[in-house]
Amino acid sequence: MTVTIHLSPLLHHYCGGGPDRRVQGASVREVFAKLELSDPKLYASVCDETGSVRPHVNVFVNVESIRDLQGLDTRLVPGDTITILQAVSGG
Repeated sequence: MTVTIHLSPLLHHYCGGGPDRRVQGASVREVFAKLELSDPKLYASVCDETGSVRPHVNVFVNVESIRDLQGLDTRLVPGDTITILQAVSGG
């Protein structure tokens, strides 16, 4: 099954530009495992060395945060969109 990964502009430079990636996977974890192979710099900016999503990164399946679902084990259906947003702060 194919899903779309939509990246915030802050992440474009980790993968050669462009906001979207099409990836196959049945869960967020599976999609991220494929992302680790295809775009390792992007993966490293999203997940830490244990494979957990970094605290300052928000991941959504369609409109729901994976923190409110089953985390990385959130199941996907064809056509889902995974949106990855890095928190931005300043003062």
